[in-house]
Amino acid sequence: MTEVHGTVAAGFESVREAFATVAAAEARDGGAQLAVYHRGRQVVDLWGGDGVDGDSLLALYSSSKGVTALVVALLVQDGVLDPDREVASWWPEFAAEGKERLTLRELLAHRSGVIGVEGGFTPAELTDDRAAAARLAAHRPYWEPGSGHGYHALTFGALVGEVVVRATGRTVHEHYEERIRAPYGIDYHLGLPEELEPRFRTALPLVLSPAQAAFLRAGKGGPDSLLDLAFGQHADPPFDAVAYGNTRAVRAASPLSAGGVGSARGLARVYAAVAGELDGRPPLLAPGTLAEVSRVHSSGKDLVTGEHNAFGLGFVPLATRHPELGPTAIGHSGVPGSQAFADPSRALSYSYARRRFAFLGGPGALENNRLIRAVARAADEVAG
Repeated sequence: MTEVHGTVAAGFESVREAFATVAAAEARDGGAQLAVYHRGRQVVDLWGGDGVDGDSLLALYSSSKGVTALVVALLVQDGVLDPDREVASWWPEFAAEGKERLTLRELLAHRSGVIGVEGGFTPAELTDDRAAAARLAAHRPYWEPGSGHGYHALTFGALVGEVVVRATGRTVHEHYEERIRAPYGIDYHLGLPEELEPRFRTALPLVLSPAQAAFLRAGKGGPDSLLDLAFGQHADPPFDAVAYGNTRAVRAASPLSAGGVGSARGLARVYAAVAGELDGRPPLLAPGTLAEVSRVHSSGKDLVTGEHNAFGLGFVPLATRHPELGPTAIGHSGVPGSQAFADPSRALSYSYARRRFAFLGGPGALENNRLIRAVARAADEVAG
């Protein structure tokens, strides 16, 4: 039995039991963390498995998309960005190849069709959002912009980040540091300082059973598929997500599609600042902004993954995957199986992080189902 470390507040003991089951069955060979805030205070701080403690920093990959979406939401709330304005009005080069009418709203909802480039990105472009954005601006979209949605796995951050730079003269990283990370003392980093490197734990590759390996082979997209294009599998060499997260240059630059580094504590605190009052400050997003960014903007079959999914304005509307959550619950997952979100209806935030890649972990590893149910139930019982 894997030993579980950490603390839970009164009323959240069942969450510890659920996490102990997960740590024993799913994360024992890599380590995992779970952190939860409720009504502005941390009520769950747990970890277990090999090589990870509560202070460990992990590569959390596409969780950075949610943080990028939060920065954009703040800029929309400020009136600096208009989601219904064309991307090319800020970024004229983007108008090439029929993209001139695409709006920021459509871009945030994964509707641009700009999911990759022929031949794939170079290693330098994969660590430099602005270099990737320059190449994407001139590239053709892979479907008519706005006509459908597909997950922009490696391009979302570069595209959205370039809009922020063009509109404000500052990067998403700078806005995040000034408005979110530093004021709240958050242990999630867009650009990991070198002095924090000793706390980093390398990502570990997926370990497959024969049946799981056969399932993945059967579903592989192929060299001309949108799936392989969006995930860089058509490049030479193919994109290696594990090696990517374990590269110091990536952690230092933190490309916005998949580059943030932090702990479950850190991401739970990011979303706690959205879910309700934190440290005496009001929620980061006003009710009107929250309603707009959490509203489903894309739903149905994803042109890239072939699966049914939904997107809001950059965030994933979590109630579409976890119906026990409130209608304005927003967050984002990361490919190892991590998941993080705010549920403002409960003043609740959640972050689960794991070191080893999980089977089909992209939308959040399956153990999140058990953990989220336990957390939501405990929060409701505590609230009475």
